[in-house]
Amino acid sequence: MQFKPYDYQRYCIHRVLHQPALGLFLDMGLGKTIITLTAINDLIYSRFQVAKVLVIAPKKVAESTWINETKKWDHLHLLRVTSVLGPQNKRMRALSQPSDIYVINRENVPWLVEYYKDDWPFDMVVVDEFSSFKSRQAKRFKALNSVRRHIKRIIGLTGTPAPNGLLDLWAQVYLLDGGNRLGQNITGYRERYFVPDQRSRDMIYTYAPKDMAESTIHRQIADICVSMKSEDYLELPDITYNTIPVYLDKKAQEAYDEFEKEMLLEVGEDEIVDANNAAVLSNKLLQLGNGAMYGEERQVHEIHNNKIEAFQELVEGLNGSPALVFYNFQHDRERIKQALKKTKLRVRELKTPQDQDDWNNREIDILLAHPASAAYGLNLQEGGNHVIWFGLNWSLELYQQANKRLHRQGQKEKVIIHHLAMAGGVDEDVVAALQDKTATQDELLLALKARIERVQEGESA
Repeated sequence: MQFKPYDYQRYCIHRVLHQPALGLFLDMGLGKTIITLTAINDLIYSRFQVAKVLVIAPKKVAESTWINETKKWDHLHLLRVTSVLGPQNKRMRALSQPSDIYVINRENVPWLVEYYKDDWPFDMVVVDEFSSFKSRQAKRFKALNSVRRHIKRIIGLTGTPAPNGLLDLWAQVYLLDGGNRLGQNITGYRERYFVPDQRSRDMIYTYAPKDMAESTIHRQIADICVSMKSEDYLELPDITYNTIPVYLDKKAQEAYDEFEKEMLLEVGEDEIVDANNAAVLSNKLLQLGNGAMYGEERQVHEIHNNKIEAFQELVEGLNGSPALVFYNFQHDRERIKQALKKTKLRVRELKTPQDQDDWNNREIDILLAHPASAAYGLNLQEGGNHVIWFGLNWSLELYQQANKRLHRQGQKEKVIIHHLAMAGGVDEDVVAALQDKTATQDELLLALKARIERVQEGESA
């Protein structure tokens, strides 16, 4: 695929190329990965300024995103990307392979630093979801900081660098500049820009920024970060679509493949593919891709948690930004609610006018809704700018109307539509049809017939 960057993407690529340390603070879905890869490709193969790159990312992102983005774009065909994941012996083998980019999950950063000690080989480091390094007490921060002197270029990628307030910025900016802008230690930073807020007689629990602190901090880091409020000066599309591939583990993939094969061969055996058959089969495959299925008595059989895990990482990547989450099946809703119980997020189902008001008053972090019940008439644009489709359906009308709950007059931010789509599954057929604006019963039948032909060809091979 040919990469045609937006103006803001060209600007960001230029900044990455010309600054040895940079915080790229753009909303999720605006292309931080392709921006960074394009710059890395140029730095390695055109400018010869970088030899070996380390990417630190959340586990699910490390497993697939960087490799898949490299394969997706024509201009990146020279880049070699290696995942450094799994057991220690597997990680060690991966590090011994010749490559341009090595991708490791953030939990293994302390191990990697200890593994190389003073023989640190990476002259460029990219930290995906930079806000996960916001704590100066965390092992990952201390480990990376200990080898910072060996790193010639460092890029921090995040959508929300200060999810819990401006105090979160100090550690991230310190990794970029060694304390030149916000001070050499967190104590001095607090004293300079904050006052005690919630406290007991002897203990301070929270700090509040002093008057003008926010604008002063932003001004201090403006030359090294793009950008705390990118919409202020970057030309962004008013709505962006972000499809996140979900990869099943081996056991779940085998279960999906077997079920799909048996059902497709059964449906296609006599070449009788009517709308009822297509709808039933597609419905079951969409359920399975999401992670659970209904039995004959409507009991729920959980198959895997791969999409739930991807959803959790996506929500974590939003760093506190609210999200309107659309689910397709009732068991999706229940599994999402169960997964979010372990967080401090304020989760609500959209049921009443009060839910709508609370969302618009920013009193809800995750608002769960079914597109059939929330697609029309509701004004939700004041509550957030992120839509997450945990599970899709074939209705183009419902899809467009549901997205319009946020993308409508009165919305003050750029709207980002995230699709969680099982790689290689029916999810991808649905996403393609929706984005082509052809999601109809005919499209469903065509997609199903194409799958039947592929399965039959596999049988005869």
